[in-house]
Amino acid sequence: MTLVFAGVCSHAPGITGRADRAPPEQRDAFYTALGDLRAALHATRPDALIVIAAEHFANFFMNNMPAYSVGMADGYTGPIEDAAWLGIPPRDVRGDGELSRRLIAEMMTTVDVGYSEEWRFDHGIMVPLHFLDPDNALTIIPANINCQGPPLTPLHRAWAFGEAIRRAADSVDERIAVVGTGGISHWPATPDSGRINEAWDRDFLARLTAGDRDAMLAYTDAEIYRDAGQGGFEIRTFLAAAAAGGGRGELLYYAPIPIFAVGCTVATLEIA
Repeated sequence: MTLVFAGVCSHAPGITGRADRAPPEQRDAFYTALGDLRAALHATRPDALIVIAAEHFANFFMNNMPAYSVGMADGYTGPIEDAAWLGIPPRDVRGDGELSRRLIAEMMTTVDVGYSEEWRFDHGIMVPLHFLDPDNALTIIPANINCQGPPLTPLHRAWAFGEAIRRAADSVDERIAVVGTGGISHWPATPDSGRINEAWDRDFLARLTAGDRDAMLAYTDAEIYRDAGQGGFEIRTFLAAAAAGGGRGELLYYAPIPIFAVGCTVATLEIA
């Protein structure tokens, strides 16, 4: 078994770009939890970190929108957004094209996966890396689930993608870590931006940390859109990480922080 770590966290651009406007006690507690996630991740000494994210029309658009795509390059750059707006300086990120190829080949035995040798990271990956890899020391393999352009992949297929990631990780000698990153309830780029449905978030997190697959997959997209906004579709990244881990989870932090425009979440997931 070579999957050595699994976790989830939020990735909204306000987390870094509007840090000075958040209630200090909430911001600091959230940042501390992200630091705890970083320490737990690095303690497992991963050779590569797969970041399962939902990029925001930065690399994929409606003329070619894969349900799943995995990076297959030796290096990446980010952020694609204005660095001053996001509050994250540009960086070159190390990849491993050869390792990616081996992982993708195994994933493709059960899930049709797109792949790309060109990928510019947006806030969906750069915000997590800002906290989880501040020294830019990790080898990163980006994985994207389409959560923006309908028709969206069904939740049970996002789960199957996570299982494929786990199987691929266990098939190689390298030590592989996985972090799923997205929002829970949020309404980005709408008049409701900043709205957060705390009750819905906590119910989802209870299902996630219980490792209750059937409960996690019971949502319909209509229910998610109604109760968690279009940003809630990003639970697919959390589901894939949960499927990769295969066990229960431990919630390290959750709070609705409206100026960050998302229910801010940090959790670790068991490796079953």
